[in-house]
Amino acid sequence: MGDKTAFVWDEKCFWHSGGNYALLAPVGGLVQPMVAGGLPEAPETKRRLKNLMDVTGLSGELAMMSAASASMEDLLRVHPASYLDAFKQMSDNGGGELGLRTPFGPGAFEIASLSAGLVCQALESVLREEARNAYALSRPPGHHCLPDYPNGFCLLANIAIAIERARSKGLGKRFAVVDWDVHHGNGTEAIFLERDDVLSISIHQDRCYPHDTGKADTTGKGAGQGFNMNIPLPPGCGHKAYLDVMERLVVPKLLQYDADVVIIACGFDAAGFDPLARMMCSAETYQLMTRQLMAITDGRLVAAHEGGYSEVYVPFCGHAMLEEMSGSDIRAEDPLYHRVSSQQPDEHVDAFHRGVVDSLLEEFHSSGVLMQA
Repeated sequence: MGDKTAFVWDEKCFWHSGGNYALLAPVGGLVQPMVAGGLPEAPETKRRLKNLMDVTGLSGELAMMSAASASMEDLLRVHPASYLDAFKQMSDNGGGELGLRTPFGPGAFEIASLSAGLVCQALESVLREEARNAYALSRPPGHHCLPDYPNGFCLLANIAIAIERARSKGLGKRFAVVDWDVHHGNGTEAIFLERDDVLSISIHQDRCYPHDTGKADTTGKGAGQGFNMNIPLPPGCGHKAYLDVMERLVVPKLLQYDADVVIIACGFDAAGFDPLARMMCSAETYQLMTRQLMAITDGRLVAAHEGGYSEVYVPFCGHAMLEEMSGSDIRAEDPLYHRVSSQQPDEHVDAFHRGVVDSLLEEFHSSGVLMQA
């Protein structure tokens, strides 16, 4: 078995471009263009993570690799031909927008297929025991993409495509997805909602995005009943709340499900400096959540990069997570640790957040999503 952490990336994914936006508003009317304009889903958060790894030397301890693009056959296992054809045609004709906040430029179809291919490679390298665990620096992201409708910066359902390809190759039967991006993983949920061979868990800020999905009572349908777990949290949750959620809700459900592999839909937008959410996690939070998952999987994890929009802070969150995955002694000291630590909720707010988790635990027990110990 490979004992290294695979890091799967490609410079071409940094070249994906969106439309003329100012944060989430199209430029025009009273919305003035920005000097460094565009959507928050920009290449610099990912590029600066890779740069930080190079500067600290962490890259030299990982198995760095790229991957082939996902094939049309791979994409068709999740997305209908009508959607893929429309996406490809618009991409070939210079770009445009097919869904909600998913503008793209020329060549986006090929770049999105490459992004999906990076996740496929990361998953298969772990399932084939060529790496102990793996991180895919995938861009554009994927967890909001529905089979026939892109949204939330996501053009292809990267993780779902990787799962279906791995299954087609006989590399796994049961998969678990832990989505700790601050926005609800509605695409992953929709694709697997009626199936019991993929457990979907989403930890997210309640009604942040999308506004109308991610409720705790959405627990699956038909054969998938009990295999979809939404954990909506109120704005302001920080380090203690997230670790509490992992310990009391996520880890017990994963232990009960016993998947062949755990895949993290890895957004860093629950961090305290993100412009698109109102949570208070730190780089240490992501390191310790990773440690919790490593402890129950013997380190057998796959991470696919999703959101996270602070160019300064995302690299330190990602580095901390990769330190844990790889077991490296190399550290990138968090330059904002003291600030985010000093802004954590006080004991009264933490007690309120623990009460929210208590309520979710009771709801999951009563619905049968989580068996009582």
